[in-house]
Amino acid sequence: MKILIVEDDFTSRVLLQTVLSRYGECHIAVNGKEAVEAFRMACESNVAYDLICMDIRMPEMDGNEAVRRVRALEEELDVNRDVKIIMTTIVDDINGVIRSFHDLCDAYLFKPVDTVELVKTLKSLGLVS
Repeated sequence: MKILIVEDDFTSRVLLQTVLSRYGECHIAVNGKEAVEAFRMACESNVAYDLICMDIRMPEMDGNEAVRRVRALEEELDVNRDVKIIMTTIVDDINGVIRSFHDLCDAYLFKPVDTVELVKTLKSLGLVS
């Protein structure tokens, strides 16, 4: 599995990378702008991401805008399958979660991310067995 972790907080980024590296190759972006560019480059190289873990609140471009742009790129570049997107957010950001689902994310997790819940989510999305 090819994974893009998009997180501006170092501790959260390391936690996600530690857990997800067991399941595949992990790449890192520290904001939504970097995430969209990484997604575009991966698609153009025919090595699309299987999973994106996207923080909602970030500098440069927030996670909701990045998800909208990723979904638009899928259509524009005619990517055959949708990348699975798990949004991560702090507990008091329920409005951000609602916006994320409108922007076509597949799941969300509250921070600090519970690693057991993360693995359950990966299983529910069919990414791991």
